[in-house]
Amino acid sequence: MNRTRLTIAALATVLTAGLATGCGGDAGAGDPRAVTVTVGYQSKTINTVTAGTLLRELGYFEQELAARGSRDGTTYKVRWQDYATGAPITAQMTAGKIDIGSMGDFPLLINAARGRQLDRPTRLVSVTGYNLRGGLNTIVTAPDSSLRTLHDLRGKKVSTSVGSAADGTLVRALQRAGIDPEKDVRKLNQQPSVGASALQSGSADALSQFVAWPGLLAFQGRAKALYDGAELDLPTFHGVTVREGFAKERPAVLEAFLRAQKRATDHLHAEPVAAAESVARATGLPAEVVYLYNGAHGIATFDPTLRTALVDALKKDVPVLRSAGLVGDVDVDAFVDDRYVRRVYGAAYGKAVATGAPAARAELWRKDGTTRSFRTPAELLAAVRAAGPAVRAAYVPDTTTGTPWFADKAVWVADGTRLLPFVTASGAAAYTAAHPGARTVPYARALRGAS
Repeated sequence: MNRTRLTIAALATVLTAGLATGCGGDAGAGDPRAVTVTVGYQSKTINTVTAGTLLRELGYFEQELAARGSRDGTTYKVRWQDYATGAPITAQMTAGKIDIGSMGDFPLLINAARGRQLDRPTRLVSVTGYNLRGGLNTIVTAPDSSLRTLHDLRGKKVSTSVGSAADGTLVRALQRAGIDPEKDVRKLNQQPSVGASALQSGSADALSQFVAWPGLLAFQGRAKALYDGAELDLPTFHGVTVREGFAKERPAVLEAFLRAQKRATDHLHAEPVAAAESVARATGLPAEVVYLYNGAHGIATFDPTLRTALVDALKKDVPVLRSAGLVGDVDVDAFVDDRYVRRVYGAAYGKAVATGAPAARAELWRKDGTTRSFRTPAELLAAVRAAGPAVRAAYVPDTTTGTPWFADKAVWVADGTRLLPFVTASGAAAYTAAHPGARTVPYARALRGAS
């Protein structure tokens, strides 16, 4: 498989040096009808691409605004600002310097709380990518680490971004394992790139992060999965938030953004390989990693609609953030505003919001650009063996959680004639303990045994 190597330093997001003003009229000097819309996004957080990186590359928002401008005589300009996490986007939104932003579920709640606290309220208006079990977040360790379960993290240093969705996964996972996340581990509050470097240098024993960092580090051979966030079986997602004042002042512009987001989502579904390649070029991430999350059978499901399951998950997140002192009470129902995305979908909204997430399948990506999905992991392995050097990447869903992972990074179990993949060693161990005769096998042996 292709082993594209990127340095950790090359992946660190450089914050925009000059902070721009929000929507308000600097698109054309001296033109009172000129409007600039400032969008905050996270290029490396690749399940936000339909409201960020991919949307920017496709130019759909600019197209929607140009069409509107031809009707209302206004000159529109879009200013994109790239950040590593959601926190600085919230800071700029509450300062009136970003109009529309995308971030994860935990940062969205902080966004809501800060907006209310400062009397500059924000609203959640759409979703980008989600995973109903929580598979977008993963805890990883160094490849040669002896740590195999969450219990092994007692007394260890774990890097995460406090207040992020990945931090929420860490806290919940430790609590379920009977480990106090504040007393029993030493939590390091670090940006994702800093945490990745800390893991590599040995100054952190584990890293809990959101997409695409766990998959990237695993792909590069710099980490292995310790805990699959889908074991929590709690939805996690990223969404689009807007300044309430902006939404009220320029509802048509917000709807133009959501129409553009829907178009970008449709493009990703229709052309998943092309979309992954586009995001890879824009971010410097390996396309194989982008596809792990955003592919036809990737970890993330892309859908702008505001589903009840996701809103309910937000409500369950509030106590976690409150216990950490990051928010007080958050009125989730008041924060969620689906009026605009409903108008974009029209009569089709009800059907869209009722459509279920597709089932995960094993998938092969060949170097000629073609892809093929398979009913079983064994069929995928046989195809990998037959294709040989023509393979670009191969993905398999975890036997228990359904989380897709790189086939050559998965932990494989042979159970009679069946070959079963797992994201983590602990997941494989739990299976073999419950199935006498089942045993873990190296990937090379699994390949040879596939038929």
